[in-house]
Amino acid sequence: MTEDVHPLRALTGARILTPVGWEDDFALVLRGDQIAAVLPMGKLPEGAEVTALDGGILTAGFVDLQVNGGGGVMFNDAPDLEQLQVIAAAHAKIGATSILPTLITDTPNFVARAIEATVEAIAAGVPGIVGLHLEGPHLAVSRKGAHDASLIRPMSETDLEMLCAAASRLPVLKVTLACEAATPAQIRRLSEAGVLVSLGHTDASHADCVTAVAAGARCVTHLFNAQSQLGNREPGVVGAALDLGGLSAGLIADGVHVHPASIRAALAAKTGPGQVFLVSDSMATGGSDIDRFTLNGREIRRDDNRLTLADGTLAGAHLELATAVKTLVEGCDVALETALEMASARPANLIGRSDLGRLHPGARADVLHLNDALELQQVWQSGLAL
Repeated sequence: MTEDVHPLRALTGARILTPVGWEDDFALVLRGDQIAAVLPMGKLPEGAEVTALDGGILTAGFVDLQVNGGGGVMFNDAPDLEQLQVIAAAHAKIGATSILPTLITDTPNFVARAIEATVEAIAAGVPGIVGLHLEGPHLAVSRKGAHDASLIRPMSETDLEMLCAAASRLPVLKVTLACEAATPAQIRRLSEAGVLVSLGHTDASHADCVTAVAAGARCVTHLFNAQSQLGNREPGVVGAALDLGGLSAGLIADGVHVHPASIRAALAAKTGPGQVFLVSDSMATGGSDIDRFTLNGREIRRDDNRLTLADGTLAGAHLELATAVKTLVEGCDVALETALEMASARPANLIGRSDLGRLHPGARADVLHLNDALELQQVWQSGLAL
């Protein structure tokens, strides 16, 4: 009999959030890069290496589907393997143990480079990279936000073929597009190829969104931001996101992008099975101390947690998902377990990863220790303490 190369390790002393609820006086048992068990303390396996924590909670590592940069760099700066390694490492340390690096609207060459870099990162096993998000360039100029209008364009057949081919090479390819820049037939082809189509940066009507969902769209990018708003006669994208059960929606809960009252109303109104989940929309400042950087040659400055272009346009966010969870709990009356699920299991479900975003046997051992103030204390990624 050979000795097990992955001895059991147990995390004790903290409440544990599992898919069935909170467990007290339990141990989270890890073996290698997986969760082995969640057990009562009285059933702790003999010989397990114990890490005793001083209270707080254990929850699954966060899954962030919109990460534009981090560690002082933007993916758009140089979409290559080295950049992805920097970004993923920066976000893992602040709790996002699984991310979709996001390329903001850029040239066809940069889109192709981003695809190749992500394929390379997946093949190399870069920790935390689970796919790719392309936010643009097929958007509406009227809702461009911080995207460079000169680079925004309708989707061509060449673009469509490249995206469908990329979907076959990547575990997850999320594409944010506008109904004005992509036809229902193109959305259908993307969806049939396995692309997660997300509606964003668009002035689409409710009827446009219904058509897009029928064609295969399943998501809305940063709910309330850079999209047509809920009106009395025209529900817009916001109304469609809340009304249509086939749509899930990302939310930037930083106290800057969306008012707490709007968040409360949206969560109360959302029709399932689609769900609202948290994203950081993080830029280069994520996991770093820098206060300015450039995107497509334009300077973006950080003022506290607000990132803006020179004209005041919001330009992504400076947000850690633990802070977003705290914002929901303390400012929006959201139950802690729901807020944590919005940062973990919900986005994991959307990208089809049942092994991420939850603490149960067989899941990847991505674990966060938060104190009672919801401040991040420790991160384990694939079972390794960071």
